[in-house]
Amino acid sequence: MSAVHEHAHNHPNKKKVINRLARIEGHVRSVKNMVEADRDCSEVLIQIAAVRKALDNAAKVILKDHLEHCLLYAMEEGEGSKSLENFETAIDRYLR
Repeated sequence: MSAVHEHAHNHPNKKKVINRLARIEGHVRSVKNMVEADRDCSEVLIQIAAVRKALDNAAKVILKDHLEHCLLYAMEEGEGSKSLENFETAIDRYLR
């Protein structure tokens, strides 16, 4: 079950997240090429770790935006409890 927000999403860091994801996409392609070229496993694993870290950093930006935008909006609209519950669900899924 996904959380649906009743307000418009206008996140200030959208461009920043898109740029990060584009770099990650290129990085993943490079890792794929490393595997295809039979590069050393330890080098591939190091690059996979770097991709994971980059994804975590992108997620942090999204989470920060959500805290600053969505939760504050929900509090102002009197829906803070439901929004917080949705946010906790998203965090739980992210941390699995």
